[in-house]
Amino acid sequence: MALSETKPQRQFETESAWCDGSVKLLNLQTGTWRTLRPVLKIEKCTYCGLCYLFCPPQCIGVAEDHFPIDLIYCKGCGICAHECPTDAIEMIPEGAADGRA
Repeated sequence: MALSETKPQRQFETESAWCDGSVKLLNLQTGTWRTLRPVLKIEKCTYCGLCYLFCPPQCIGVAEDHFPIDLIYCKGCGICAHECPTDAIEMIPEGAADGRA
């Protein structure tokens, strides 16, 4: 076969990837197992975006002056609080905010 010739292309049959399925598989709501929840102290937030970038379930949104946290999808891992350079996010026991803890 000369360098200018091309090999015949083979077609392979493939199955659809798991990610072609429903997006609902990736958006798992937190059950009753979360023990810690993040609380944002807006006055300390410098809007650096590190919490938004490092949040594994991507439950931190973007607003004009802070990053709102969607507690429905928050797993309570504390990575956002750990990455925050100004300690604007505090992890508190689940239920402490409403007097249940």
